[in-house]
Amino acid sequence: MRALSQVKPALLFLMLVCTSATASPLADSVLRASPIDEIIAQYPAMMSQGVREGLKQSGRVEPFVANTISNVVSNAFSVAQIRAQVVEDLNQGLSDQQLNSVLAWYETPLAEKISRAEVAASRPAAWKKVEAAATDLQEKYEGSERAKLFERFDRAARATESTVDTTVAVQLGLASAMAAFNGSKGPTFEQLQQKIESQRGMLRGMVAQQVYVGYLYTYEELSTSELKDYVEFLESDAGSAFTRVATSSIQRSITDPVESVGSQLTRFFNPQ
Repeated sequence: MRALSQVKPALLFLMLVCTSATASPLADSVLRASPIDEIIAQYPAMMSQGVREGLKQSGRVEPFVANTISNVVSNAFSVAQIRAQVVEDLNQGLSDQQLNSVLAWYETPLAEKISRAEVAASRPAAWKKVEAAATDLQEKYEGSERAKLFERFDRAARATESTVDTTVAVQLGLASAMAAFNGSKGPTFEQLQQKIESQRGMLRGMVAQQVYVGYLYTYEELSTSELKDYVEFLESDAGSAFTRVATSSIQRSITDPVESVGSQLTRFFNPQ
């Protein structure tokens, strides 16, 4: 289990947010206008990088093997399929009025500014920058109105909740790899899965602090007034429905392929 403990909770709270997209033009337009469309495209690389780092830190596999496994993980996640599922779920879960309200918000200059910030901060290359700035950011905003606004943001954006789910998905991907690599000599995927799920409470505590730092980093260029406007959108009927449906859809789309990762790796390590 040491390898699993080495996987840091990714600062991926920005990622909150099956028919073809042409069957639902309004939902497709909403997704294109939101930052989620660009962020979804980063999921395969994010999952792959999380597994690769966990394997290398474990010290139990050669770098070449870790890279091979991470490539299998990356290929298990289809951006097109994730996107199509989100479009379908938005079409089914939101009314046209709600979708139009969300679209109108994302077409505003403020929303465009926020979207650029969220996409930039969600890239894996930005994670180390966020971690490096953590102490300074927390000291800078301690006791500020921006810091006090975080609780509302976190609740409305489902930020910590979604990041825990995403982190669990990364760890399950790593568990699949470790179970396949160990074969009959180590714990099964089911045993590792049970262990990971039992640690959700502890994981939430770790993630919450990282989500807070990510929030401070991502929206630092926004004024407090602008940040309040964004939180009010997230708390609105349309914004809340959009966040809830998109978040649930993405989490399901990245969790479902985990078992296929395990079966592919089992064939790789234990060819018949």
